[in-house]
Amino acid sequence: MENKTWHKLKQPCPLCTSSDAVGINEDGSAKCFSCGEFMPNYNNSCEGKDMEQTTTVNQTAFKQPDTIDTGTFSALTDRRISQETAKKYSVKVAHDLQGKVVKHMYPYYNGLELSATKVRNVVSKDFFVNGSYNDTGLFGQQLFKGGKYVTITEGECDAMAAYELLGSKWAVVSIKRGAQGAVRDIKDSLEFFDDFENVIISFDSDKAGQEAAIKVARLFKPGKARILTLPNGFKDPNDMLRDNKHKDFVEAWWASKVYTPSGVINVTEQREKFHNRERKPSVPYPYEGLNKKLYGLRQGELVTLTGGTGLGKSSVTRELEHHLIKSTTDNVGIIALEEDWRRTIDGILSIEANARLYVDEEREKFSKEELDKMFDILYDGDNRNRVWVHSHFGTNDIDDIFTKLRFMIIGCDCRWVVVDHLHMLVSAVHDGDERRAIDAIMTRLRSLVEETGAGIILVSHLRRVDGNKGHENGIEVSLSHLRGSNSIGQLSDCVIALERNQQSDDPEEARTTRLRVLKSRYTGDVGLAARVVYDADTGRLIELTDEDIEFDGSGNEAF
Repeated sequence: MENKTWHKLKQPCPLCTSSDAVGINEDGSAKCFSCGEFMPNYNNSCEGKDMEQTTTVNQTAFKQPDTIDTGTFSALTDRRISQETAKKYSVKVAHDLQGKVVKHMYPYYNGLELSATKVRNVVSKDFFVNGSYNDTGLFGQQLFKGGKYVTITEGECDAMAAYELLGSKWAVVSIKRGAQGAVRDIKDSLEFFDDFENVIISFDSDKAGQEAAIKVARLFKPGKARILTLPNGFKDPNDMLRDNKHKDFVEAWWASKVYTPSGVINVTEQREKFHNRERKPSVPYPYEGLNKKLYGLRQGELVTLTGGTGLGKSSVTRELEHHLIKSTTDNVGIIALEEDWRRTIDGILSIEANARLYVDEEREKFSKEELDKMFDILYDGDNRNRVWVHSHFGTNDIDDIFTKLRFMIIGCDCRWVVVDHLHMLVSAVHDGDERRAIDAIMTRLRSLVEETGAGIILVSHLRRVDGNKGHENGIEVSLSHLRGSNSIGQLSDCVIALERNQQSDDPEEARTTRLRVLKSRYTGDVGLAARVVYDADTGRLIELTDEDIEFDGSGNEAF
């Protein structure tokens, strides 16, 4: 219809009584831009008009003048609606000279006074209104005076159909002006619904009907409105009545869902999900102390690993990368922005070899066959195509880096990705505002985790602290020490900090790193979790047990 040229504009509407909202097409059809109704034949729809119809079957009938209260009570056979229900709603019909039903007449009341009748041509489906229903209630409203349930439909026949489908037990009314006028119609009759405990909205299953249902539901206090979803294949209650689907409609009616705005759920309705939710799969950390607090690594989480310069963040990530490859069958991606890809694969192989293979002199202690065997264990055989590494050293365009990160997750199916480190990403932004850059990057990382369900392990730096002691002296780390922005702590699911007194005169203390959980969204359990010691011969970080640690009389570690 939108492609037609308007023949006449600013005409009165016979349905909503707007004085100038109707546009008429050359073919005689019209649309009201106030109430949204489309009239296939404007003249027939005009109040008080009785224009000759083109359909020969009902020609005689439409030549008879219509008044507000004419016609006879009869079953609406074309709609499978019984005479009893039609009489309940005071719906009458008109017949042609051969006795065939050619019109339905739906009454509208102002209180108990009949004020208007909507007349519908059964064949052409044109309709017009005798009288004015601007001040009337909803269709059927005069019949019901409160109760436990009231159902709202999108049309008169749907109201009567729903009434029959429900065994004629519960109140059912219909809006007057279709989906586009639903909100206006309900607003005009809100007081009517005050005496009902529950409102069931049964609009058409098309897009317009469902959107209107949500808008209407918002008019009622929380918990009062329910939206009925019809079984697949049915547009409205009348469709179900004609197909004799009484039981299916009743089941759908009882199963109607309490309307809640997007993002708000009714807890009562979540019992089954509470019991039947999937257990979040986890991968244990290589350190038992972390597992006691965190219950492992989980996909769909953003874990930030932080610590001062030279405290072993890369060593910990190497242990994690090796652990993920050896203990899972998931694909693993690594974006190490401060090192060449060869250094990355050497570092992981070093964990497997218990030797620093990135040092030429130590790598040369192994034969080619021994190195090939370890390479096959990690990167070939059962692990073929499981490990993906970023191959470019140095800064990149930030969008390019995120493109590669997304490709690893989606294109390479990496369920775990290690990003080392955040502040190299920041340097790729080049806008001079570190805090704002970190906020933007953390937001993108968080969104990527939520979108893909992958687990991302992010390495971050700490800011310099004021005072005589810094992180190189092993001070206790807090979230406030994270460099650049509060968003690092806010958007991470877990934050693990490394602490080590590099300047200690005691060599044991100087090579012992404390792993402190600063945040755990999953468990809420924070604090000192584990102690690991660096083995200079193997390059490994070995977890210490309480039996390995000596304590002084105050309960502090004694090195």
